[in-house]
Amino acid sequence: MAVLSAGLAPGAVAADTQSQQWYLSAMKTEEMWTVSTGKGVKVAVVDSGVNSATASLKGQVLADEVPNALNYKATDDYLGHGTTMAELIAGTGEGGTLKGLAPGAKIVPYRVALTGIDDGEAKKAPKTATVIRAIADSDVQIISMSFGSNFEREGLREAVAYAHQKGKLMFAATGNDAESDNFIDFPAAFPYVVGVAASDKNGKVAKFSEHGNYVDLAAPGLDTPGWCDATFRSYCNQGGTSAATAIASASAALVWSAHPDWTAYQVLGSLIDTAGRDWGRDDPSTYLGYGLVRPRKVLEKADYDPGPADTDPLARENKAGVVTAESGTPATPSPAPSAVESSKGSPGGEAVAAETEASDSTTPWIVLGAAAGVLVIGGGAFAVVRSRRST
Repeated sequence: MAVLSAGLAPGAVAADTQSQQWYLSAMKTEEMWTVSTGKGVKVAVVDSGVNSATASLKGQVLADEVPNALNYKATDDYLGHGTTMAELIAGTGEGGTLKGLAPGAKIVPYRVALTGIDDGEAKKAPKTATVIRAIADSDVQIISMSFGSNFEREGLREAVAYAHQKGKLMFAATGNDAESDNFIDFPAAFPYVVGVAASDKNGKVAKFSEHGNYVDLAAPGLDTPGWCDATFRSYCNQGGTSAATAIASASAALVWSAHPDWTAYQVLGSLIDTAGRDWGRDDPSTYLGYGLVRPRKVLEKADYDPGPADTDPLARENKAGVVTAESGTPATPSPAPSAVESSKGSPGGEAVAAETEASDSTTPWIVLGAAAGVLVIGGGAFAVVRSRRST
């Protein structure tokens, strides 16, 4: 079964791509990079493959660390989506290309079946659950999954739980179908996976960004550049929870690089505690979760206290599981009709994995009124939207 694309229509961007990366200045990356660039941290990008030959990724991709049994064309990106995500995380920006938020980090690529893959190729691609387990047994610290499906794939929940036990920090896109459907997306909705929503440069929830009690954090995901297609000839103006997921993953890499002795719980906890929001820490939003990621707020304090090493900052959510917005009762995922997933962020938006993932909401672009607060994220004013969770 092919995966559905969940993105926005691409549009041409300027030749100097970095000038389109508005969030780099908004998040004050130059200040952050004096403290951390993500050096020493490995991020697994589970996607459509990662083209390691782009100017931005030369020397940044560790394809030889992918187990031979799972390294089926890992550096052959059939969409351009996985390469975009990798560049958003760790791109060097060489020659005006995409500059990653954590340019010192390294990418370990895994190619799975996403929307747009040939049927024959889809059969040869490794299963996502198998990939997650392999990453769990490696020294990769962060798993970035810019895809989603309303179907719970066989073995994926158990694989995620295994990766969690091995101390991995996992991020996944919540989905881009808010305007058409209100599906719950997996793996973002699984316990131990950080569901990431998308915001624009003003901190507003993107109208396509799905909502629900599985949204944990938000990150820039609108009007972000990415490869137009698999020809890798030009970048286009894109947006989606895919890009937001990559930026959230890179944020974690910056923090973990600065504090290599921290656990995944502590890295995530610090991002949650410092996230931009105008509501209580214990009353997360269904649209932005605990708020907009602000790694600078962690890095600017050398003596930042991350809390206990063994305390799960999402313990309440992981225990309760996902509930439906309508009834507040536990949601039951549909059985998977095939072996294909859908990814949530690709050129022009977000991709959909060939093992099939979908989205969960129909929220219009929401703007706060005068009563809403204005939060400062990385030096920029971000008006945030808040809606109480149904849990």
